[in-house]
Amino acid sequence: MPDAVRVLAVSDETSDALLARLDQVRSARLILACGDLPFGYLEALINALEAPAIFVPGNHDPDLSGYGLSRAGLTLRAGLPAMAPWPDGAVNADVGIVNVAGLRIGGLGGCRRYSDGPNQYTERQQALRALRLRVSARRRSLGHGGVDVLLTHAPPRGIGDGDDPAHRGFGALHGLVRALRPTALLHGHVHPYGRRTGTGLLHGAAVLNVTGWHLLDIRPGAGVTELLPGRLGGGYGDAR
Repeated sequence: MPDAVRVLAVSDETSDALLARLDQVRSARLILACGDLPFGYLEALINALEAPAIFVPGNHDPDLSGYGLSRAGLTLRAGLPAMAPWPDGAVNADVGIVNVAGLRIGGLGGCRRYSDGPNQYTERQQALRALRLRVSARRRSLGHGGVDVLLTHAPPRGIGDGDDPAHRGFGALHGLVRALRPTALLHGHVHPYGRRTGTGLLHGAAVLNVTGWHLLDIRPGAGVTELLPGRLGGGYGDAR
């Protein structure tokens, strides 16, 4: 059985208390961010923990779709070299696959379209983006196509989402989880506002709302254990 990877998962809400007491999460090997956080906050966590960060954009983040990777490094869509607007040590996993710290991570950012803002998609648009991610996963894994963690901003439809247009989840995530077989789907976007956030299961994957901050042990193919639930209280226990 593979070893568990200790992860600091963050989304949507900054925490001055966390920054003041980082000793409680010092054991994290990786930061996973589900969107709607200032890049300065992510940079502070990266520098303090000396750990890489993998993120997907949320609906309150800037449009990052014009950036791409080439052999020369980060480029704009026109092919010109560019400096990333996100901090050093962070990787945008939106519609992509990242292998880091012993985990294979797939990312799909954004939420349901409710305005003219960035990183918002109709169900059909997100379904096409999910298909691109599935194709990328198959190519990167020589046909196996699985991931350990699926990092999203919005939740799946019907699991921890809301009924208002801005907070409805994506039905496309159901098929994506079935295809990629992650141990866990981590998301934000839905603010519990102090209420306990439960866990759901989707085709065997634990679905966790990580708004705020949460210290997790993720064991690929086995389960997720929450060690510290941040300021929201409650806990996920062992989701298998």
